[in-house]
Amino acid sequence: MRRKLNIPSVVYLIIIMGFIYLPVALLIVLSFNSGKSMFKWNGASLVWYREMVHDAAVAHAVRNTFSIGLIASAIATMIGTLGCIGMLFVSKKTRTAIDALNNISLLNADIVTGISLMLFFIAIGLYLNWGTVLAAHVTICLPYVILSVWPRLRQMGRLHYEAALDLGATPEYAFRKVIIPEIMPGISAGFMMSFTISIDDFVITHFTRGAGVDTISTLIYSQAKVGIRPSLIAISTVIFIAGIVILGLADKLSSRKLSLGSIIG
Repeated sequence: MRRKLNIPSVVYLIIIMGFIYLPVALLIVLSFNSGKSMFKWNGASLVWYREMVHDAAVAHAVRNTFSIGLIASAIATMIGTLGCIGMLFVSKKTRTAIDALNNISLLNADIVTGISLMLFFIAIGLYLNWGTVLAAHVTICLPYVILSVWPRLRQMGRLHYEAALDLGATPEYAFRKVIIPEIMPGISAGFMMSFTISIDDFVITHFTRGAGVDTISTLIYSQAKVGIRPSLIAISTVIFIAGIVILGLADKLSSRKLSLGSIIG
């Protein structure tokens, strides 16, 4: 028998989804408004997307955002993956401690992390610049890589690796041909999640950037003080859509066990 539709539950779901997505839907609609007013529809147009492309400040912020995001995600993915593999060969007590530390990093408030990193960079004599933002983003991306890779590696265990060694494979060959293919979905998902976290970050970037270093989020924040330009609404729309696409790809990789290389190929 079919279950009857639970009307109150559907209404609650619609209300919750409305609170979450109606502001985003409004943002997307306004990005296509030909006028500058947020309260009057003047017709559909791509004028603010064209202005976004030709705005030097926006172009600089986009370059910083995506270069930092890609490089930080790649470094965090490499370090996190190697760290997870190393966790296979330590005691259970040590693994539990590492898991706990990783969870603390995930739950730690962004403002605490941002201020801590800023003070650390200043204490060791580093000027806040593009490089300090990159280092900070590697730090915040690393826990998400571990969170994506470690469950797959823990499920696989050491048996496959040790079986390959027993069959005559060298440690390097077993690592490259046995371990990496098995955990590639987790690696790919971790990279994409890290990239999403990086391009979306504001608080930590704000505290660790130097003068003249802007990402999309800090540029929007600084210009919002004097009034939000429609071109910033357009770039916010692009970032939202890019985040949805990246998360969709990460979910697809995780569920279907596809590697990033197979998609590119």
